[in-house]
Amino acid sequence: MASSSPSSSLLRAASACSRARFLPSSFRNLTSTPHASPSVINHHRRSLTSAALRSFHCSAPRWSHRLDWRSHLNLRAQITAFNPVIERLEREFATMAAEHPFKAVLTSLPKPGGGEFGKFYSLPALNDPRIDKLPYSIRILLESAIRNCDNFQVKKEDVEKIIDWENTSPKQVEIPFKPARVLLQDFTGVPAVVDLACMRDAMHRLGSDTNKINPLVPVDLVIDHSVQVDVTRSENAVQANMELEFQRNKERFSFLKWGSSAFHNMLVVPPGSGIVHQVNLEYLGRVVFNTDGMLYPDSVVGTDSHTTMIDGLGVAGWGVGGIEAEAAMLGQPMSMVLPGVVGFKLSGKLKNGVTATDLVLTVTQMLRKHGVVGKFVEFYGDGMGELSLADRATIANMSPEYGATMGFFPVDHVTLQYLKLTGRSDETVAMIESYLRANKMFVDYNEPQQERVYSSYLELNLAEVEPCISGPKRPHDRVPLREMKADWNSCLNNKVGFKGFAVPKEAQDKIAKFSFHGQPAELKHGSVVIAAITSCTNTSNPSVMLGAGLVAKKACELGLQVKPWIKTSLAPGSGVVTKYLLQSGLQEYLNKQGFHIVGYGCTTCIGNSGDLDESVANAISENDIIAAAVLSGNRNFEGRVHALTRANYLASPPLVVAYALAGSVNIDFDKEPIGTGKDGKSVYFKDIWPTTEEVAEAVQSSVLPNMFKSTYEAITKGNPMWNQLLVPSSTMYSWDRNSTYIHEPPYFKNMTMEPPGAHGVKDAYCLLNFGDSITTDHISPAGSIHKDSPAAKFLLEHGVERKDFNSYGSRRGNDEVMARGTFANIRLVNKLLNGEVGPKTVHVPTGEKLYVFDAAMRYKDAGHDTIVLAGAEYGSGSSRDWAAKGPMLLGVKAVIAKSFERIHRSNLVGMGIIPLCFKSGEDADTLGLTGHERYTIDLPSKIDEIRPGQDVTVTTDNGKSFTCTVRFDTEVELAYFNNGGILPYVIRNLIKQ
Repeated sequence: MASSSPSSSLLRAASACSRARFLPSSFRNLTSTPHASPSVINHHRRSLTSAALRSFHCSAPRWSHRLDWRSHLNLRAQITAFNPVIERLEREFATMAAEHPFKAVLTSLPKPGGGEFGKFYSLPALNDPRIDKLPYSIRILLESAIRNCDNFQVKKEDVEKIIDWENTSPKQVEIPFKPARVLLQDFTGVPAVVDLACMRDAMHRLGSDTNKINPLVPVDLVIDHSVQVDVTRSENAVQANMELEFQRNKERFSFLKWGSSAFHNMLVVPPGSGIVHQVNLEYLGRVVFNTDGMLYPDSVVGTDSHTTMIDGLGVAGWGVGGIEAEAAMLGQPMSMVLPGVVGFKLSGKLKNGVTATDLVLTVTQMLRKHGVVGKFVEFYGDGMGELSLADRATIANMSPEYGATMGFFPVDHVTLQYLKLTGRSDETVAMIESYLRANKMFVDYNEPQQERVYSSYLELNLAEVEPCISGPKRPHDRVPLREMKADWNSCLNNKVGFKGFAVPKEAQDKIAKFSFHGQPAELKHGSVVIAAITSCTNTSNPSVMLGAGLVAKKACELGLQVKPWIKTSLAPGSGVVTKYLLQSGLQEYLNKQGFHIVGYGCTTCIGNSGDLDESVANAISENDIIAAAVLSGNRNFEGRVHALTRANYLASPPLVVAYALAGSVNIDFDKEPIGTGKDGKSVYFKDIWPTTEEVAEAVQSSVLPNMFKSTYEAITKGNPMWNQLLVPSSTMYSWDRNSTYIHEPPYFKNMTMEPPGAHGVKDAYCLLNFGDSITTDHISPAGSIHKDSPAAKFLLEHGVERKDFNSYGSRRGNDEVMARGTFANIRLVNKLLNGEVGPKTVHVPTGEKLYVFDAAMRYKDAGHDTIVLAGAEYGSGSSRDWAAKGPMLLGVKAVIAKSFERIHRSNLVGMGIIPLCFKSGEDADTLGLTGHERYTIDLPSKIDEIRPGQDVTVTTDNGKSFTCTVRFDTEVELAYFNNGGILPYVIRNLIKQ
């Protein structure tokens, strides 16, 4: 063996592998440690053998007698033969471990009273004037690259690219990024832990160490998406809903509890604690890490698109797909295009009575119009001082709605005040401020501001913001409150679309009379049937939460009452909200209006609205009423909130209460009364709306630091139901074949160490033909499982009663349910159905109309590949990995769209699906494509012949041919595609270490 493969060849191969960033994580960790102890270095030296062999394995020549990775005896013999080479590599690696490329800028951060906080990589010590002009968000990427620079995964050239951001970002250059931690919620966390457990099984089958599948960075998982609004308008609603939550999800919760002990570095926050983003903001966010004396900025990627909420705290964070998050957990750097940064200047002050929600809906519309997909947005200007931390977090939260990767607020004095308010210690806050000032990452508005360079600029005078809501089907369709009645009536008249329902004139005044628990009741088009103060967007913000309480109080005092058939609910983001609502005395009035606390989690906004009363549901269905939901969330896509609410409006919590009192969205609050008071006089909007001063006074007197401390001291202790869950101690999961919640996915069955390689698509049928704005809710709904769907049929066949179906979101740990739930949204518009709405398609060879799953299985059984045609913004909405996993399991090999949402496009690549973009000005319609053709995508069969963004030819069986752009945006994504997806890529590389 040794004679046929000289050491020089091996070293050249090792060099090639190092350039490809395939050094083991053990060495990457070592080279990023400034002062590794001899014991640490010796530990890593013991790994050099596998490093050398891995380098050898990935070299270009394919010898017939290549290494046998499964035979330990054979490996030992081969290792002995390579001993001289290994010794040489050992000396080289040991030298690298001691020589960090940027060790010269490693600096001590002294404490004011003596000693030091720790050491940090100093940006000012680089003495590069370009850094002073960098946006603060880019400085965080720069620090990470410097600290993790090992000239393997992160190279000095990558550092230079970031420093030269002003010139390199327009060129779409690629950089690696290693986040400090990963954040999960349970809907996305369950499939992530399922995948990790499955990867351990794959490692075992391939004869490797299963313990390599462990998070290498802190992972926080908050169980918050499982609670449903089953019980409301009751003092006992929280307990009753939690009991139902545990009945439905006991198996899932047991699995997550097992994961918290089976995997190292994983914290699981039990159900009933709060919404993941608010817990992140109030408790989990570090702002600055101090790990064994190394100081560095907090950064996070999360499996929920609204991870961006943490950007309001000055922590760089954004949403990624579950599969990307898993790779990040396992030490893989994220490959990203160095983003442009939009500078958003804020000036002035909000007018009296205008809320942070009004501001964020205005910002969302402005940024959508400007175009910020794939970019950072960084806020600055004199107006920053007028925004509380909670206001900033509200704006940051909505980044997915305006399309940016993140909306970033650099740390300033407001941030420090919030950290103290939420119970961070004085020493921790002092360390954070000292570090960020020393590393030029702190904004002090009392000092002259260094002019920063941005890719483009926007400006908003806060005084110009007016009360508004958004809807009825998209978060960026903002409607000023003064125009709402006119806009609603336009929607009734307009053709079916984002702003239209096409209700005939003669039917627009229809009244549906019914009996509600013995009381006479009626519904019209626009009647509110769900009013929910929900979701992460607003429930972190005391000003709007207390504002809602003040509206409820004023209404009670005037004698107004919410109609009993409106389903009202309040789901706070954390226990702190309950404490300050009780402290203020306002929860009493919210209860009187039906807004009892129903649970702590993401409820209505994720589709966990629960059932409407049967009488209300029948009145809507039998009379074809366009019923409305008003919620303080961030998503209002069709079919998401509730199947029976076709109009869904996003509004501030106080407006949710106001619309619930009015009972309809068809009202002009300026001119029409909300109702009649106890004195018989008309009550108007202005009579119940609190002033800015009233809200500020309530916040000042009711939101206290000890509330945060007492809430979070006990957060991981759980509750009796959580603590009673018994889980096995094994580090390998015992799959239950009969489980309808947790099932071993088929991703790694028959997997070998040889990557499948690049592949095109030949003679594929079109499974679905879509227009614009197909969201991840359309592709993989999170809400209820329709009684006639393939998923329902599967569950019934497995002994699950209809009442126990739960939701798609709660069953994401079972691939068999989720594959059947792919493209199962009841509002799906598929051009193959010629106007019919629903989760079906045409099986092209026979012309039969089938559920999408059934059609896909018929294609698979016949050995046919499929593709999807789509319009603009394909995959917008939540960062839902099942929106990529599901199509892969259905046999979809490519998606051809006008444009993709950032996270979804990368998720498609991560599951081995080819994303293609039509050329500018073209789409399926302009090219005359009906979806009845067969499609061949001429992709090179060798991965080294494919380039990010290259053009390929697509031909059809009727002779049409057109050019598309392949949306593999980075070399790393090409590597994922070559391996059949990101997870097989990770497994192969971990085994080679």
